[in-house]
Amino acid sequence: MRRVLLLVAAVLAVIGSGSVVHGGDVTYDGRSLIIGGRRKIVFSGSIHYPRTTPEMWPSLIAKAKEGGLDAIETYVFWNAHEPQPGHYDFSGRHDIVSFIKEVHAQGLYACLRIGPFIQSEWSYGGLPFWLHDIPGIVFRSDNEPFKVYMQNFTAKIVSMMKSENLYASQGGPIILSQIENEYGTVQKAYGQEGLAYVQWAAHMAEGLQTGVPWVMCKQNNAPDRMINSCNGKKCGQTFVGPNSPDKPALWTENWTTRYQVYGEDAPVRSAEDIAFHVTLFIAAKKGSFVNYYMYHGGTNFGRTASAFVTTSYYDQAPLDEYGLIRQPKWGHLKELHAALRLCSTPLLSGVKVNLYLGPQQQAYIFNAVSGECAAFLINNDTINAASVPFRNASYDLPPMSISILPDCKNVAFNTAKVSTQYTTRTMGRGKVLDAADMWQEFTEAIPNFDSTSTKSETLMEQMNTTKDSSDYLWYTSRFHHESSDTQAILEVSSLGHALHAFVNGQTDPAHGSRMNPRFKFERSVSSSKGINYVSILSVMVGMPNSGAFLERRAAGLRTVKIRDKLDNYDLTNYSWGYQIGLQGETLQIYTEQRSSQVQWKMFSNAGNPLTWYKTQVDAPPGHAPVALNLASMGKGEAWVNGQSIGRYWPSYRSPNGSAQTWYNVPRSFLKPTGNLLVLLDENGGNPLQISLDTASISQVCGHVTASHMAPVSSWIEHNDRTKNPAKVSGRRPKVLLACPSKSKISRISFASYGTPLGSCTSSLALGTCHSQNSKSVVEEACLGKMKCSIAVSDRRFGVHCVPPLEPKSLMVVAECQ
Repeated sequence: MRRVLLLVAAVLAVIGSGSVVHGGDVTYDGRSLIIGGRRKIVFSGSIHYPRTTPEMWPSLIAKAKEGGLDAIETYVFWNAHEPQPGHYDFSGRHDIVSFIKEVHAQGLYACLRIGPFIQSEWSYGGLPFWLHDIPGIVFRSDNEPFKVYMQNFTAKIVSMMKSENLYASQGGPIILSQIENEYGTVQKAYGQEGLAYVQWAAHMAEGLQTGVPWVMCKQNNAPDRMINSCNGKKCGQTFVGPNSPDKPALWTENWTTRYQVYGEDAPVRSAEDIAFHVTLFIAAKKGSFVNYYMYHGGTNFGRTASAFVTTSYYDQAPLDEYGLIRQPKWGHLKELHAALRLCSTPLLSGVKVNLYLGPQQQAYIFNAVSGECAAFLINNDTINAASVPFRNASYDLPPMSISILPDCKNVAFNTAKVSTQYTTRTMGRGKVLDAADMWQEFTEAIPNFDSTSTKSETLMEQMNTTKDSSDYLWYTSRFHHESSDTQAILEVSSLGHALHAFVNGQTDPAHGSRMNPRFKFERSVSSSKGINYVSILSVMVGMPNSGAFLERRAAGLRTVKIRDKLDNYDLTNYSWGYQIGLQGETLQIYTEQRSSQVQWKMFSNAGNPLTWYKTQVDAPPGHAPVALNLASMGKGEAWVNGQSIGRYWPSYRSPNGSAQTWYNVPRSFLKPTGNLLVLLDENGGNPLQISLDTASISQVCGHVTASHMAPVSSWIEHNDRTKNPAKVSGRRPKVLLACPSKSKISRISFASYGTPLGSCTSSLALGTCHSQNSKSVVEEACLGKMKCSIAVSDRRFGVHCVPPLEPKSLMVVAECQ
């Protein structure tokens, strides 16, 4: 009878929500995706294959699965795959087919965001720059040249996936595809051409017959059969909903943090805030798909980062840049996923009821035909806790929190109560490369007007000149000064991101910022009687990646003037000579094979601008992730065995001193010994303080109080065993500690049962109530083990505090080795 009722409930839910849209083995309606004939609440996480390495893919995907994810989402990176028209690269980090196959091998779904414009803080938003030179092209508009190339690439990717049977309709893992990306934010700028383009993109995508649904994120006017989805941090509040009752509520980007840019502090988003808004989206918006952007951010190797974006990408995600689990974010979300899955039946087939519980408190109740019930009790007050009545009981809700009641009675999870451990990542100091005789250097020659082959009677736009082949473009000119030697003022207006100016050999750097890339450079220089040479190196720190009419964006020098007491020279429309890139780039001196093509000198003196440095280094022993500590360097790019690990700029700090110091060197880039390390430094860094360090989780911290509920895993375990979840509420909360694989708990540095002061993210101290047995009890349970659990118990710790009813807690900090 129970099975019959569940079947009837599912059928009624489908009928009540409108017609079912079919797409092979994946369908959808107004409630959810339907995969293999079953409704699903899907938790997904973004992992971008080119921002990591094939050697890391299995581990990252496995950790995502262990964290409670059902799917992996990735963009497709057009400019990485088709660097020149018709010339494709699907090897190494660009082997998207192998990546999707690995997702499938580990039993997860895949979501393929083809775009092919992706933004993603990726160079030129993923568009290959050669598109810029197609006659008459207008990107992302009802423009025939653009549509031809966009359709060709989209069709190629779909064909590749089909040929490998990777769509769910073929038995593969891909359950969703995406066309375009956040076009709704720029569509207005294109007028009717934009509206026509949206219709064309949808029709084109549907015509490729993938057999699975297509999504358009941030596209409220998504055409029929295209699911419009939400991107942002608070889609439970901001999403206006699907634009048809026949479409489900999907969240394609739940930002777990934010990308960092040079000159700004590293952004952080708490696990509690993420959990609150995921739960709100599912309860208030009847959401059925949530993707974390990013679940693992990774590294912007080479020159792939967009303007001013750091090489490290979303390091504060649940899996950090090096693939290490970041707690409590990873564990808190894992518990959330488990709690929400306990509510699946009423969420997916039940009727929702809204209930007012107070001025800023409410409940969403889902009642299934089968009799199952799930409730979500919400406190929207950001400051005050609240005690709310619900079904003849009282529930305490911390500020800005949601309690999940899978049986409408017992709390399995509260979004603000973190029961998982906290971890601390440590960068272990490796060998410092401080011996001057191990370094060699090569200083870039400063070109002058006479030595350049490309000439123009005006200042040329930088991107159209370099074709994205280099961050660097030399502008060279000359002027004749009639007066005697004197001091003058050089004034430069630039749309580039940085510059180095040389007048008769003198130099000075300057740079803009992400918020204001247009900047003015003004410096005192010496002018001589006769011919004076001006050489200005304009520097880009990544290509633009967003906004309407991307093909119209400009960079480089706009005006150049020199003035002194007697003369003013407006060099803007003088004759200019150009050199694309640096000599070292052209000769590829960062590779073993070609570094011999220039004359290297022994290291002489740190601080010279535009200098290349090279040395040989051995890989640190072991298997821990490796990072290059470049705190002593200025700005530039680094290569290991010919592979670029990205741009570096540790000298550009925020007012609070935040800057990226460590730069990821994947183990797969390294040999055991004799690795070639080459750095280009623009601003005169000191290589004698560089070190090759290792990243590890060195410390774990756990803190639970009597008010914490048992982990959701205990809820599920007890329910399966006793079929009586009501008794779970009596289970004691526990401190759960776990070191990463291949390490064990070596020391307990702090333990207090009673009323310890502080938290895992601040300094700790003993409170007025403290058990003297705290450390010995914890040591007995944990020392020498990879993981351990300690239940909160007066009897176990032997403590009696006044007043006796004061809630006690256990705080433990352990070292891993």
